[in-house]
Amino acid sequence: MKQRLVLVTGGMGGLGESICVKLAELGYKVITTYSHSNTTSDAWLNAMREKGYHFHAYPVDVSDADDCAKMAARIESEVGPIDVLVNNAGITRDMTFKKMTKVDWDAVINTNLNSVFNMTKPFVDGMVDRGWGRIINVSSVNGQKGAFGQTNYAAAKAGMHGFTKSLALEVARKGVTVNTISPGYIGTKMVTAIPTEILEAKILPQIPVGRLGKPEEVAGLIVYLASDEAAFITGANISINGGQHMF
Repeated sequence: MKQRLVLVTGGMGGLGESICVKLAELGYKVITTYSHSNTTSDAWLNAMREKGYHFHAYPVDVSDADDCAKMAARIESEVGPIDVLVNNAGITRDMTFKKMTKVDWDAVINTNLNSVFNMTKPFVDGMVDRGWGRIINVSSVNGQKGAFGQTNYAAAKAGMHGFTKSLALEVARKGVTVNTISPGYIGTKMVTAIPTEILEAKILPQIPVGRLGKPEEVAGLIVYLASDEAAFITGANISINGGQHMF
């Protein structure tokens, strides 16, 4: 079987890095993206090489459709056609709706939701033509249940799954699956930087298993959805939140 090519947006650090590493360990050829303003991309790539991981990386503004189209053309020309797309890039601009500006709203909607269109559009037709593809959209538990101070983020993450369900219907007979995953609190550097007293008093009590999720656990779910064995799963939103939210 040919080596499959995976593109993970926002793969430098946090959850995205774990996804890239897990896929590479299983034999996928991995490409990731980083923002044009990222000044540490070379250092990250070098650090990964020292660990034995040789990733391709391309700068892109995921909120800019034209920039995504140009990057996609470069990837297909320089590396090859994408078999698996993981839409992972995202930002937060948390505040109450009373304080939220249109700029705060647009930044999160453009980066977290419009990016899913911008990144999927250049690749999905090729997947359909080849008769095999996987699109995996990384949402959030807060897109399912809402969260105080996250009207923009929750709206974007909920919108991702509406996109997933509709596109899944359109490409289901073409060998292409489209799914959403919704992680809860995961032990990334960003989450573990929260003061211990807040974690123990306010966050962990919400999680029935009593701990943060591991990035590797989320990456393992993505690996499964990217596999041949997951061909009968499409249009799903799979929760991975330690029981924090069940429905």
